[in-house]
Amino acid sequence: MRIRIVDAFTDRPFSGNPAGVLLLDAFPDDHWLQAVAAEVNLSETAFAHPLPAGGEADWALRWFTPVAEVDMCGHATLATAHVLHTTGRATGTVRFAARCGILSADAAEDGSITMDFPTSALTPVPAPDGLAKALGAEVVSVHDTAAHIGDLLVELADERAVRSLTPDLAALATMSDRGIIATAAADDPARGYDFVSRCFFPALGIDEDPVTGSAHTALAPFWSARSGRDELTGFQGGARTGLVRTALRGERTLLTGSAVTVIEGDLLT
Repeated sequence: MRIRIVDAFTDRPFSGNPAGVLLLDAFPDDHWLQAVAAEVNLSETAFAHPLPAGGEADWALRWFTPVAEVDMCGHATLATAHVLHTTGRATGTVRFAARCGILSADAAEDGSITMDFPTSALTPVPAPDGLAKALGAEVVSVHDTAAHIGDLLVELADERAVRSLTPDLAALATMSDRGIIATAAADDPARGYDFVSRCFFPALGIDEDPVTGSAHTALAPFWSARSGRDELTGFQGGARTGLVRTALRGERTLLTGSAVTVIEGDLLT
């Protein structure tokens, strides 16, 4: 079977967030799926298979980190939609049935893809003991995110604080169900983005995820409330970076980005 590595939320190779993508006839057992994801050893590997015509979705979709299955993943969904469109397996809007519900991905003429995800609810919470020390930065505010995400969204003082983080990952692994989203307003929106973020998921075997689509379902309502604008652009990443365009639509958030296939080969099993 064919396996592809796709860089998501970028228009050039070796940037953005890489994801493995396998298109299957059906899902094998969970042990096999997890073993493949561990072998690929990227933050996420997506597995998809077509569904019968006439239903509420066109493809079934699951995502695995090297150590666990997750409920929601944006960059691997973008990567899967990119593969479906570039290989001719799909045109127009593709609907996915996933753990977090029905998701859709619509390809534009310029190759960008807009995904429709549930908006995360945000609940202000006290900062966990030791959070500032684990991050190595002053914490401005903390919000818990909704089901299917399970991250803490942590606002820092400014863009420099986010970019310079060198956190204690072992300590961060104990502070949320899934991970930590560190964010701040952009220093200069004229550079093409409105806010910055970095995401750390050591409890899932991912020290830092370069560009996290699911996190932007929480970042979009957070920064839209601050700015009064429903359409924003986020810049995410440390060593690897990418851009996510967000459009808040009430209970749904649209995430737009591009993707590039960088590796394609055969999986021998």
